[in-house]
Amino acid sequence: MRKLRPLGVLLMSVAAWLAPAFAPAQPVAAPSAALRARVERLPDGLALVRGESIAAPNVLYDMYASREFAPAWTSPSARAELLRAIREAANDGLDPQDYHLAALEQLEAATGPTDAAEDLWYDYDVLQSDALARLLYHLLFGKLDPVEMSPEWNFTHDVRRGPPAKFLQSVIDAPSLFAEIEREKPKHELYRTLRAELAHYRELRARGGWPSIPSGPTLKPGERDPRVAALRARLAVTGELVAPASESETDARAFDDSVAAAVRAFQSANGLEADGAVGRGTLSALNVPVDARIGQIEVNLERGRWLLHDLDSTFTVVNIAGFRIYYLRDGEIAWSGRVQVGKPFRQTPVFRSTITSLVLNPTWTVPPGIFANDILPALQRDPEYLAKRGLSVIDAEGRPVTEPIDWATMTPRRFPYMLRQGPGPDNALGRVKFMFPNEYSVYLHDTPSQALFAKSERAFSSGCIRVENPLELAQLLLEGQPGWDADAIAAAVATGKTQTISLQNKVPVLLAYWTAWVDRDGVLQFRSDLYGFDAKVRAALDLPFRVHRRPERE
Repeated sequence: MRKLRPLGVLLMSVAAWLAPAFAPAQPVAAPSAALRARVERLPDGLALVRGESIAAPNVLYDMYASREFAPAWTSPSARAELLRAIREAANDGLDPQDYHLAALEQLEAATGPTDAAEDLWYDYDVLQSDALARLLYHLLFGKLDPVEMSPEWNFTHDVRRGPPAKFLQSVIDAPSLFAEIEREKPKHELYRTLRAELAHYRELRARGGWPSIPSGPTLKPGERDPRVAALRARLAVTGELVAPASESETDARAFDDSVAAAVRAFQSANGLEADGAVGRGTLSALNVPVDARIGQIEVNLERGRWLLHDLDSTFTVVNIAGFRIYYLRDGEIAWSGRVQVGKPFRQTPVFRSTITSLVLNPTWTVPPGIFANDILPALQRDPEYLAKRGLSVIDAEGRPVTEPIDWATMTPRRFPYMLRQGPGPDNALGRVKFMFPNEYSVYLHDTPSQALFAKSERAFSSGCIRVENPLELAQLLLEGQPGWDADAIAAAVATGKTQTISLQNKVPVLLAYWTAWVDRDGVLQFRSDLYGFDAKVRAALDLPFRVHRRPERE
């Protein structure tokens, strides 16, 4: 059975948050029966304070109980820094109104230093505590539940801050509450640089964004066209083209070398073929509005809060939307390459696992889905298909099946055997595959379809990840393992014999989905929303705050 848990319970169940011992920096105010009455009502259900729902009632109850129901927000500087942190949550792509901002501003204005009504102070105290709990939770785990966005999501996030109530109190009592909140944001370079680009693109929006380029025939270098003036203006806004000091220095309609270079830079930053011409795909990317790009950055910042808190120092990651694979050692990119991923209707799933072994000269057993959707229809059109592809029919024990099969009348449900392709240059998995446990029968592998790596968009597989130059990755994974240097790997491949090699050092592998990031050269990269995931996340981020309702796995 799966049980639903509200945010407050989720906060309490996050394992072992390692926090300083409870020791308020400010003098503890006197216990209050009125505050206690308010707080004791919180865990009973959907509690409201000044019309605002309380998301973490259990955490708040434990925190106030630990201080004998004395007010927590006795420090004016802590209250001011909380409001500052809430307002600046917008810089992370979050909505400050999710953290009671309007209500807190009204209460701050209403509660004077001496003669404010007691009930206002107590309401203000509780709302501030809940606002802080919400904000910390979103920074540590994201506003959205990633499982709702991608059901196969299995990334874990181990946050060591001690019991949530003590952690919450320790942040309130810190010398700088604002600095404590900043510490809980992802520290990864990817998050930091995307956050800076969010600010930059909001500045571009404030200055009017960029102009649209009228549709028409493909614009090519060397041509003169009235639309080139709009193209120049568009590329100047995002910095690919340096505008001349004065309009008299250039012919605005001329598609000269500087414009061609700027177009190629734009194409490279958007995952397009960098040919310097403005065809349909490039024109479409150029005309994406600034608001849409801001939204795309905000979506990927949310992914950063899901994923970037506690990564291993050495791991392999596939960016599905970016069609690339990276091997990171000690937090630095040691190798990267192009990949082919699942077609939109056969998506590569988003999940985490561990590479445990690799297979040289693998055989390929045809998965049921590929047999039903691809191979059986091909066999019914061409009875020689098996021989042409080097496929053989085997039984459950792996023995060859010699009896004739009437493919014309065969259906996937009636087929009692399996198809297997032997090792060799035409094997669908190429010369090597990388194994990591998962329920989707997905792995990294070589491919004979090398020409497809030259395409800018590479969604060609049935869900597995085809890797360019996979033996380079094999060498990195086997580095330091006795008997498996580059020459030994090449010699083993040359035998043509299937061989499984267990890794002495298992390596985490992340199959992730990023459509915006800043590369090592400081260039903001955008990619198309291949599987429509961005649209789903964007729509959910725009909704008002709600408590995560993730089912608890038994």
